[in-house]
Amino acid sequence: MSSIKELVVITGMSGSGKSIALHALEDAGYYCVDNLPPELLEPLLALETDRNDRKLAIAMDVRSGQSLPQLPLLLHGLTDKGIHLRLLFLDANDQTLVRRFSETRRRHPLSLAGEAGDPQTLLQAIARERDVLADLRDRSHVIDSSFLRAAQLIAYVKELIAAPSALLTLVFESFAFKRGITLDADYVFDVRMLPNPHYEPALRALTGRDQPVIDFLDAQPEAQRMLHDIAAFVRQWLPAMARDHRSYVTVAIGCTGGQHRSVYLVEKLAALFGPDWFSLRRHRELDHH
Repeated sequence: MSSIKELVVITGMSGSGKSIALHALEDAGYYCVDNLPPELLEPLLALETDRNDRKLAIAMDVRSGQSLPQLPLLLHGLTDKGIHLRLLFLDANDQTLVRRFSETRRRHPLSLAGEAGDPQTLLQAIARERDVLADLRDRSHVIDSSFLRAAQLIAYVKELIAAPSALLTLVFESFAFKRGITLDADYVFDVRMLPNPHYEPALRALTGRDQPVIDFLDAQPEAQRMLHDIAAFVRQWLPAMARDHRSYVTVAIGCTGGQHRSVYLVEKLAALFGPDWFSLRRHRELDHH
């Protein structure tokens, strides 16, 4: 099986954008298979050994039926055989999933007969799905698509798969608490106690990437202490996470509006860790506009 260069497995919640992610991988040159039952994974990989070293992407979810709980064990076996595996899990908050199902008038795969269209029973189906997928989610890199446009999701997926496969990739992400906590973080730091450039009239319309805001926060001892403490925490635990065969670690920084303090810290952290670790930066509220 070692002739397969790379295997990306996309799983996640129904309505979270798995088909969009799969299209992004197809554009990036992967051979893609949608909705593959887990029991067909090894036969497919055996067939693929005859095909010259190509990259493979497979989407699996609750439509695959009762065998989905076997998937974590199957995937663990593949890494033991030397296949480089990337596991991406697409997620979104319940409110977003309900809205997407009602907009498309699609039936949730776990809806029982006669349930379709009732928001309360849709929420119950979503809760059942979260329960079924919990183990898989814990082993995956999570992408929260709640606030993402299709173009952003495509860009995020392409960024992740472009990261060097042998190294742990750090993802630093800013977000606004007022729009809800991000679902895709391994670590979340709340920086709302830091001095807020929003209250400075000259800085309000700017972001944490603009020099006047950078100068303002550079001059705040609390902001520098927070930067030092987050960096020290991440630096201390990164080697252990790399030993645990993690492909990605997401560190989310939240402030009230996701414009100034969190953006500033994400930029600073990505610059600090960039020389030693492959580092990506995301700004949920800025990227959204």
